[in-house]
Amino acid sequence: MEENLTLLAAIREEFACKSVDLKTYSPLTLAFVGDCIYDLIVRTIVVERANTAPNTLHKRKSEVVKAAAQAAYADALLPELTEEELAVYKRGRNAHSHTTAKNASVGDYRKATGLEALYGFLYLTDRVDRLLYLVKQSFELTGTKL
Repeated sequence: MEENLTLLAAIREEFACKSVDLKTYSPLTLAFVGDCIYDLIVRTIVVERANTAPNTLHKRKSEVVKAAAQAAYADALLPELTEEELAVYKRGRNAHSHTTAKNASVGDYRKATGLEALYGFLYLTDRVDRLLYLVKQSFELTGTKL
């Protein structure tokens, strides 16, 4: 494995993943990946800023990954999105999921799913710079402190 590969490229190379057209992925599949990558970004920020007890880390992380917070981030980011990004977000938001968040309204849950679909799309297209920019912007636009 080459040293300078992105995480995505390294995973694809190491596990011989074949290239897939992301347009064939359902928005819920994109959200499945986006949920994970967003969680990883937030966990990394929280740990890097304060190496503390796991329970404290979990509480800090949970405040920004819950559906209500993600819905607020989505609302704040809408003017920042390109046409392509907005289309991915809307596909995710409008997807019919058979599950809902335990402590979120249906509207917030759908917006959060849209945001996660966008984050999954950006990760799977190896646009990590854009992904990190949008995550950072969402925090700045809403006054979120980690």
